Amino acid sequence: MSKHVAVVVDHFQGQAPGATWEPFTPARDLAQALGGQVVAVVLAADGQALAQEAKARGADRVLLVEHPSLADYRTGLYGKALAALAQEHDIAVWLFPATTRGKELAAWLAAALGVGLLPDVFEVALADGKVTARRPVYAGKVWARVEAPLPAVVTTRVRSFEAPEPQAVDAAGIEKVDLALEESPVQVVGYEKPEAEGPRLTEARIIVSGGRGVANAPQVPEPCAGISDPKEREKCIAQEGFKMLGELAKALGGALGASRAAVDAGYISYDHQVGQTGKVVSPDLYMAFGISGAIQHQAGMRTSKIIVAINKDPEAPIFKIAHYGIVGDLWEIAPAILEELRERGLVKT
Repeated sequence: MSKHVAVVVDHFQGQAPGATWEPFTPARDLAQALGGQVVAVVLAADGQALAQEAKARGADRVLLVEHPSLADYRTGLYGKALAALAQEHDIAVWLFPATTRGKELAAWLAAALGVGLLPDVFEVALADGKVTARRPVYAGKVWARVEAPLPAVVTTRVRSFEAPEPQAVDAAGIEKVDLALEESPVQVVGYEKPEAEGPRLTEARIIVSGGRGVANAPQVPEPCAGISDPKEREKCIAQEGFKMLGELAKALGGALGASRAAVDAGYISYDHQVGQTGKVVSPDLYMAFGISGAIQHQAGMRTSKIIVAINKDPEAPIFKIAHYGIVGDLWEIAPAILEELRERGLVKT
């Protein structure tokens, strides 16, 4: 019977997001229950630094596959490498962070191995020879209990587990694995850098998010006053509003988010979108300014620990899931919050 737990290290050209290390926490509990080891898997062109950090985060062993073709992530190439490792190593549970790459690669591997996939879980354990977990369904309205026989593939919901603190370790246990990898027919020709600054939206502990209501300013901001076209003026007002919310997010040391409606209207770029068709987030604090709270948006943020809603409409659906609500004009409330933070010396620079 398989008994080891593998954690696949997610990275972009050698740089690992914080969510990469979160699965190492449940991996330790699962490995102890199975009587096995935590095995980290690093696929990269140059992965020595990632392998060493995986050891520092709690891996008992690291399988390091280095090859020039692994410099850029491609699902099929990475998936075939993992499938090859699965044939040679005794893995009971494969863990991935539920990042964009992690979710895609986990699904590929589960299909290739013909095993069960438990996606986006926030609890995971072993019972009666099966992996059991809890995950949100129906846009987060319900938490489902799911299970799969061993071996199985699992993705952990971002910010549902605390990543282990790195510890000082030696390089023992890092095993270089040579695989015969075929060059993928898909070639990466370049990357488009997202506009967002500050912490990653999916990893931020604080998110300040805006919706269509950001365009409803009581007075037209000065940069927009000379625009005669109504649609262009509305867009300008909204963009000024998002600058204001961005300033608040920066002051709090957080990230700037947006609803799909705001993105579709062209107020802000897609990389800020939170929701069912955007990014799923679970911050400690989620501040929703001018967001009505459609179910698609709730699907991406309702697991936030504290939700604060600011909206002029007291019947807005967002208030039904908010822990705190303010009925009022965001153009008055956001600057007031920022000023209060300044007065209390809480603004982060």
